[in-house]
Amino acid sequence: MLRLAHILKNFRASVTDPDNANVTVFFALIAYAAVWTAYGVITKGPAGFHPDMTEIIAWSRDLDFGTIKHPPLAAWLVRGWFDIVPVANWSYYLLAMLMPAITLWVIWLISAEYLPLDKRVAGLAIMTLIPFFSFHALKFNVNTVLMPLWALTTMFFLRSYTTRSPRAAAFAGIFAAAAMLGKYWSIFLIAGLVVAALADRRRSAYFRSAAPWVTVMVGAALIAPHIIWLVEHDFITFKYAAAVHEAKSFGATLVASAGYLAGSFGYVALPAIIVFVAARVNTATLREIVWPQDMHNDDDRRLVALAFWAPLLLPIAGALLSGMEITSLWSMSAWTLLPILLLSPKEVMWRPVDSERVAIFATVLPLILLAASPFIAAQSSPKGPPSAAAQAPLLAREVERLWHQIVPYPLRFIGGDGDIVLPVTAYAPERPRALVPDFILPPDPVTLRRAGMVLICFAGDEACLSRAKAEMAGAPFQTNQTTIVQTPGQPGAEPRRYTVMVVPPRS
Repeated sequence: MLRLAHILKNFRASVTDPDNANVTVFFALIAYAAVWTAYGVITKGPAGFHPDMTEIIAWSRDLDFGTIKHPPLAAWLVRGWFDIVPVANWSYYLLAMLMPAITLWVIWLISAEYLPLDKRVAGLAIMTLIPFFSFHALKFNVNTVLMPLWALTTMFFLRSYTTRSPRAAAFAGIFAAAAMLGKYWSIFLIAGLVVAALADRRRSAYFRSAAPWVTVMVGAALIAPHIIWLVEHDFITFKYAAAVHEAKSFGATLVASAGYLAGSFGYVALPAIIVFVAARVNTATLREIVWPQDMHNDDDRRLVALAFWAPLLLPIAGALLSGMEITSLWSMSAWTLLPILLLSPKEVMWRPVDSERVAIFATVLPLILLAASPFIAAQSSPKGPPSAAAQAPLLAREVERLWHQIVPYPLRFIGGDGDIVLPVTAYAPERPRALVPDFILPPDPVTLRRAGMVLICFAGDEACLSRAKAEMAGAPFQTNQTTIVQTPGQPGAEPRRYTVMVVPPRS
């Protein structure tokens, strides 16, 4: 404990030193990502990857400019990452935690233009207390990918707006396009920043400059290949979204929108409460936080407020107009400017000791959770038979062994029960493609016939076996019954049986 106290004392001194603050925060965020990665490996690793995570690996095996469900950026990132590091719990959770770590670094950079150093430290510390930057971030998916992209787009938009810099404008266009290639939800970020630009008093000077047009041209050029892909595939991604998110009644949509707003603010309640209590915020100060009151001398803060509120609230208008139900989890990328909104008013009286206390709390909390992670893992361990995701590392090796008893060539395709196929595909060393028609575009029949495939079902699942036989269309195959006795990280778990059908290549 004495050593920890000494480390915290040195950290506090270094982070409040203007000459050392950036370096200190940079390495602190590396440590932050490492601690939460370790927490994820211990608490979530035994259960296997979440379906969202295995699904993205499956998309990454056959790169294109789009997928059935989402734009392609998450799959591109996963492909590039696993071309460098092996597929494993530690590597995937590390990739997941890089998303909030990068976002926090961008927040730190943005806040330098609006907050003094002690408030910057406090602002960064309170952001780590939002579950989006820790627990939820461990599930890598298209929502977590948006976090750094929204932050970077916002940062360069603000810079391009206030400086008219073509370079900042170009980067705003790059990251806005990247955000759209991450998830179409990013249309609310772009629309929100357009609203902010139009509502600001300096809009004439901005739109007469080259900045907005540089942003538009760069962004359009980068997203054009995906638009072409959408046209070529008959807008399949939009059709999938329309089928999954059927239009609801106005009443249902209104209730869901209220839940989105309440849940979103619920996620950030702790940071807000900390600021309100430490700074003794009164009603007048709260009004200043929500919306800068001096319309003549607070242009920059008003622009920040616009850039914060518009992307957060526009989804409600979009939901009510389209009948789509929205959820508060989708707001996880919208909080970049929260520390500036909370701490930038001069009425928010913030003492250096407040920053120290918040920073210490934010530093110690993840360490406590990491120390408790074995107990948390034991308590959250699912009962009953292990899932295919939990047994996937062992099952993947067994599937490839059975394949190579018959076929000397690498395994290229795995089909069957989607709950088995996606995790097994993720862990299989030969990196086969998943045959899951609902989520992944299928190969052409000639390619599939010449490559062969493996189909996997839970033993006794007659519906899956029937679908598998129909998919084989009379091709010769070999059936194997295999039992996975152990589950990595869960000693003593009961065995589970699988039916593995090997369909060799045909000319």
